[in-house]
Amino acid sequence: MKYSRVFINSMAYELAPQVVSSLDLESRLAPLYQKFRIPMGQLAALTGIKERRWWPKGYRLSDGAISAARKAVAETGINVSDLGAVVYTGVCRDQHEPATACRVAAELGVSKDTAIYDISNACLGVLSGILDIANRIELGQIKAGMVVSCESARDIVEVTIDNMLNEPTMQNFAQSLATLTGGSGAIAVILTDGSLPLKNTRNHQLLGASHLSAPEHHELCQWGLQETSQKLYREFMRTDAVTLLKEGVDLAKHTWEHFLTQREWLVDQVDKVICHQVGASNRKQVLNALNIPHEKEFPTYETLGNMGTVSLPVTAAMAHDQGFLKLGDQVSFLGIGSGLNCMMLGIKW
Repeated sequence: MKYSRVFINSMAYELAPQVVSSLDLESRLAPLYQKFRIPMGQLAALTGIKERRWWPKGYRLSDGAISAARKAVAETGINVSDLGAVVYTGVCRDQHEPATACRVAAELGVSKDTAIYDISNACLGVLSGILDIANRIELGQIKAGMVVSCESARDIVEVTIDNMLNEPTMQNFAQSLATLTGGSGAIAVILTDGSLPLKNTRNHQLLGASHLSAPEHHELCQWGLQETSQKLYREFMRTDAVTLLKEGVDLAKHTWEHFLTQREWLVDQVDKVICHQVGASNRKQVLNALNIPHEKEFPTYETLGNMGTVSLPVTAAMAHDQGFLKLGDQVSFLGIGSGLNCMMLGIKW
């Protein structure tokens, strides 16, 4: 995929207000830790995540997306009627139907001819949404579009903790550990064809993207509903973290090679990278496998955890705000999602 007329003009975000430390979660797992003689502090030691953020109980996901969307509109000064598409891409949604994007679009007051829909692609949802909008712009179908997402980890982490205490086995602990890294936040990304009179100077050009998949590994990380013995359904999440990382890194290597070949870049020509934030081990193994110096990447997982689809774009926005991403940098967004899917975007900052 190559693009010649697509620009990222805003990446506005909201961070959930409640800070939850890894020690807070471990204190709730004290009986399990005592049974297996696991020392406190292991969660942070294994993942590198000291804390994450959660929304208040009962928080409506579309509210987070709307807040980020309004920030993006204010930052750019874009006329909402110029948005040809509004796409919601979170794993978490308000409900099965209608599309969560509908409430976001209604609150923004978009025009009647705006395309409004949801996209789902695990942790790569926002990147998938960016490319979906980019394709519409490149084809001349629309001049601008918005991708929004809001993720909430509170409910699934609390359900997982209850399950870990009710089924105190080492296997269950290992399969549940990745869930405890979950954080919460919201993002809104505005893309345009560069022709609209916007008030901000952010004008990052999307150059191209590569996408490879390995669907034979679709069972390594699952989040959904399962039937209980009482014929009720409850939420669950389980991850084979060791195998997921191994296969994810292998897929990332192939995608990286495809990406560099397509862009006609050498590794040294990539000035900065922004990765999906999973944890310390993931960061180390991915960067080492792709031969990317660690100083070229901007990590946020230590204080924000894994915010799913929101992690990568929020990290990019923070890296921009703190001066890590500079005008003219050749930047790559790198994401690996359950399924398995891997996506890499090239951007002229």
